[in-house]
Amino acid sequence: MSENKIITNSFIDRLIEDDLMDGTFNRPICTRFPPEPNGYLHIGSVYAIHTNFMVSQKFNGNFNLRFDDTNPLKEDIEYVNAIIEDINWLGYRPGNRVFYGSDYSNEIFNAAVTLIKKGKAYVCDLSPEEITNYRGTLIEPGKNSPYRERTIDKNLTLFLKMKKGEFPTASKVLRAKIDMESPNINLRDPILYRIIHKNHYRTGSDWCIYPMYDFAHPIQDSIEGVTHSLCSIEFRDHRPLYEWVLSELDVKEPPKQREFGRVNLTGVVTSKRYLRELVTEGYVDGWDDPRLPTIRGLRRRGVTPESIRKFINEIGFVKHQSTVNYAMLESIVRNELKPKVKSVMAVLNPLKVTITNFDENKKEMLSIDNNVENPNLGKRAVPFSSVIYIEKDDFMEVPVKGFKRLTLNSEVRLKGAYFIKCNEVIKDETGEIIELRCTYDQKTKSGTGFAGRKVKGTIHWVSALHSVKADVILYEKLFENEDIVKDKEKTWMEKINPNSKVIKKDCVIEPAINNSKIESKFQFFRHGYFNVDKNSSAEKLIFNRIVALKDSWKRK
Repeated sequence: MSENKIITNSFIDRLIEDDLMDGTFNRPICTRFPPEPNGYLHIGSVYAIHTNFMVSQKFNGNFNLRFDDTNPLKEDIEYVNAIIEDINWLGYRPGNRVFYGSDYSNEIFNAAVTLIKKGKAYVCDLSPEEITNYRGTLIEPGKNSPYRERTIDKNLTLFLKMKKGEFPTASKVLRAKIDMESPNINLRDPILYRIIHKNHYRTGSDWCIYPMYDFAHPIQDSIEGVTHSLCSIEFRDHRPLYEWVLSELDVKEPPKQREFGRVNLTGVVTSKRYLRELVTEGYVDGWDDPRLPTIRGLRRRGVTPESIRKFINEIGFVKHQSTVNYAMLESIVRNELKPKVKSVMAVLNPLKVTITNFDENKKEMLSIDNNVENPNLGKRAVPFSSVIYIEKDDFMEVPVKGFKRLTLNSEVRLKGAYFIKCNEVIKDETGEIIELRCTYDQKTKSGTGFAGRKVKGTIHWVSALHSVKADVILYEKLFENEDIVKDKEKTWMEKINPNSKVIKKDCVIEPAINNSKIESKFQFFRHGYFNVDKNSSAEKLIFNRIVALKDSWKRK
């Protein structure tokens, strides 16, 4: 063992430390993350990735990314490329340790042949429905297949014919011969191979039989030198089958499957089936819709990989299923961005304000802090002119009690600028307010130390002549709560929160955001944190709200 002391922090660490102390393995500690390339990674996936990656790092071992691509019906190279990109973006970089289960097709096939020769596997002709009926229930034992006692030679002959494509899809399977009366249903002669006549994205038409995950998984682990197969708690009942396969194949120093708790998040849906329905049926704008908990969606929304990693770190290793409020991630994102990004003024619902005593041909450049909490981000020059925009909500002609912004015949401070007083309200023929006419007090310039009088409120603004127009998208939860998703009486349209995506067209923002690159991040004063969307162009910027300045999620 290394002279460097291993600091034990979790139950997984202790298990691995015991194995190191006992000399269980004569190879480096190795973990793996085995996604099936049939969809995009989501925030729930990151917990498994993080657990495996951090354990390998802690024990100076290896971390493998292995694609469980033994089902040609759903898998695609699109998902493979996306998963690799997402994992690298998250910071869990596997380097050259990227593997594919389909590359082990010959080894897995030979392992099946070995089991047949040992009398531990047989070809079964029962239909899928019959196999389910024969398996029994949690309180009733299963019963043997009528094909269970086929001879070894007969099973070998049939299995080779299956491989050659002589039987139709689903007409036969290869099953392990274990115990149909086992209290663990996973040991009731589980299926090892099935027939699927469909080309594979990687192996083409080379194979028409494909191994089940529970059979392929331990073999793949042993081939790659994995020492600890760390997986979520729902696989605990599968561990005896994992160990049975390795034992029957006489694998030396077999890898160990160990389970950690599953983490659920309030307010989001991570079911692959539900996510796929939402995407393929057009209820959301693709796998990277910022409302989705996919890594693509979170990235497009503007969530940083550092925030995601810190979020998982905060959860820690758990033994049992637990639920974490999604608001925790939003809080971490705020704290991550707060000292790092520049703050600018953006008006999402513009109301024109004419400052009648400011020279209409004049432009004054004001110096405003980019981030009041981080002086290292410096200052910026912000143009001030005779026509500005403020938020419509920042003015009330007849103020309600407690309103501290601009009203008729009262004053308010413009952020980084001057006091202004509203003298006149201009309305259109419908009675809607379309313009305010105000005066400014040049003695009240921000930063001059003026103390002649005080105002109750400060509002943001943008110079009309120098503003940049942009579309701003405000996101809320896709569903009001995760339970509504399971309501079979409602359609997806009835389940989706109608305010989950609100597009604000032609918002006005100060020129500091001009020429911003995709994924550039800003704090919009009083509105929250925003990210430049991938569909932005030089002609029109689009901003996605990452998080509001305060928690908008209902805590449980």
